[in-house]
Amino acid sequence: MERKIRIVTDSSSDVLELKGVDFRSAPLKIITADKEYVDDAKLDVVQMAENMSSYKGRSSTSCPNVEDWLETFGDAKEIYCVTITGALSGSNNTACMAREMYLEEHPDAKVFVLDSKSTGPEIALILEKLRELVLEGNDFETICNQITEYSKKTGLLFMLESMKNLANNGRVSQITAKMAGLLGIRVVGKASDRGDLEMLDKCRGEKKAIETILERLHEFGLRDGKVKIGHCCNEGTGKALKELIQKKFEKVKVELYQCRGLCTFYAELGGLLVGFESN
Repeated sequence: MERKIRIVTDSSSDVLELKGVDFRSAPLKIITADKEYVDDAKLDVVQMAENMSSYKGRSSTSCPNVEDWLETFGDAKEIYCVTITGALSGSNNTACMAREMYLEEHPDAKVFVLDSKSTGPEIALILEKLRELVLEGNDFETICNQITEYSKKTGLLFMLESMKNLANNGRVSQITAKMAGLLGIRVVGKASDRGDLEMLDKCRGEKKAIETILERLHEFGLRDGKVKIGHCCNEGTGKALKELIQKKFEKVKVELYQCRGLCTFYAELGGLLVGFESN
């Protein structure tokens, strides 16, 4: 009997398609007094970023609700769901609520929800590993166990020029936010084991910041495997970091891409997000 498998996530993953498997993404929303941006394939991310950089009013984000998640589940028999960190978003909570409702209506189905404790390129790495495990034909329990273990061996670093939106939405303190951008300061940090933001270094200028990221990648166990760099309208600095990584870690495969809406909103113009596999 054919297994009807679907992988789902929210739009914080920056992933719009996952080739070779049935895949869906539930969009988050970025909300201002003037406009609501739906973080789906239709969103002009660069235009949104430019609009937000000059916007002076209040802004917020909205996670997928239970109905949104149920729509992504469709009528699949096996569902593997990966969400943005539950420490900073309600997306994981609503996905878990959707799982319970789905299982009540489909008692023969199996639904696994993983809190990534992260966002962006780290989730993208987890999704790619999920695809690999599914295509190998592993059973439900094996996939759940292996993807949980894999997620413990991935990490996320970030470089931010501004933390205005993070501070305005309560993700970091106003004092911490004021450090970013002050006299050319770039803040380097990581997604902590709890799934919140941990600030590591204050760097004067982008060059110093990407050199610091390189050092931190080595410290946190990068030796081979994959790295994904999401940039927020800052391709030049992303390319510079990619070249440094490839030079220092010759066995590492590095991908560079433009972040989607949610990650761009929080990382803001100039920001970098770096997902990596560690040993």
